[in-house]
Amino acid sequence: MTFLSRALLVIATVLLSHACYSAYEHASHISAITSRNRSPSSSIHPTASSSPAPTALPLDISIETVVSVVLICVGLVMDAEQLKPINWQVWAGQVEKESGGGGPFQGLENRVGFMDIRKQRKEFADWVREKGSAKGA
Repeated sequence: MTFLSRALLVIATVLLSHACYSAYEHASHISAITSRNRSPSSSIHPTASSSPAPTALPLDISIETVVSVVLICVGLVMDAEQLKPINWQVWAGQVEKESGGGGPFQGLENRVGFMDIRKQRKEFADWVREKGSAKGA
């Protein structure tokens, strides 16, 4: 991991953690305001705020969340290994060397084919007849 990508990931993780904590605090604050407005004492005191509490997440928390997620993605991409070109011939050559010849489809070429059950039944019946005739003789 390079220093720049590691630093970027740490900063982005701290930003995302702060955004999550801020969203939690905002939700707790809204919940407290809503429960205070619904309490029986609010009907006694007409000066209490009767306007509905805002429930949308503030813009700064949303922006902080999006920026932190983008920074995490950039840090992860910077940290990734270089992509290797896809070359069928090189891959097939490596597989052939590792498997000792035969190529990448050796397992498919060497598998058992379909079994002919009727042929096997006929062979078994012939074998039983031969055994039966050998005992009888």
